[in-house]
Amino acid sequence: MTRPAAIVTGGTRGIGLACAEALADSDFDILVADLAEQAPDRLAADIAGRGAKFAYIKCDIANLNDHAVLVDAAMRAFGRIDCLVNNAGVGAVVRGDLLELKPENFDRTLGINLRGTVFLSQAVAKAMLATPGDHPKSIITITSVSAEMASPERPDYCVSKAGLSMWVKNLALRLAPEDIGVFELRPGIIRTDMTAGVSGKYDALIDSGLVPAKRWGEASDIGAVVATLAAGRLGFSTGSIINVDGALSVPRL
Repeated sequence: MTRPAAIVTGGTRGIGLACAEALADSDFDILVADLAEQAPDRLAADIAGRGAKFAYIKCDIANLNDHAVLVDAAMRAFGRIDCLVNNAGVGAVVRGDLLELKPENFDRTLGINLRGTVFLSQAVAKAMLATPGDHPKSIITITSVSAEMASPERPDYCVSKAGLSMWVKNLALRLAPEDIGVFELRPGIIRTDMTAGVSGKYDALIDSGLVPAKRWGEASDIGAVVATLAAGRLGFSTGSIINVDGALSVPRL
């Protein structure tokens, strides 16, 4: 069987990098899409060292014109796309009183997290349908516990993730008859560059019991779930939301 191939957006660091590594360890070839002109040397060496073929392309998912270029790059590199990991995204531009939320900040957050991800998924789904193969296919979207749990200091981020969650549901219904698994992963408090600036705050919250598992999540926790889903072993669970948050999102009294 030909090696399967995966696209990981925002894959040069953090959760995206962990997903790329986990998929490479699971015998996927990897195309990473990110904003830098070139992939860091360490990334190419890392993925190749795991036995995978590696490709990279600069892509701004907010720019819809970049989507066809990304799909073409994957097809040129591998001749197929078996998995898309929608990981690229941004946090709120400014945290603060939602009554002071600026339209341009709202538009930027939704343009990347929601609009860009929606139409990239659409482009990749069409490519998957045009090139059926011998490996399970999947579209895996990283959202957040903020898709359901409100944070009034960053409503734009929460809205973008909630909207993305509904997109995943609709995409799952459309692609279920085509045997393409569609999943939503909701990370909780994950140790990455994005959370480094507020690590003290989250350390205190975790110590006070916010996360029942009593620890930070690691990017590798997300990567492990992505690799399992991409392997097709949970295909009949398409449309599912998988919380990767140490039970943070479980309602409690």
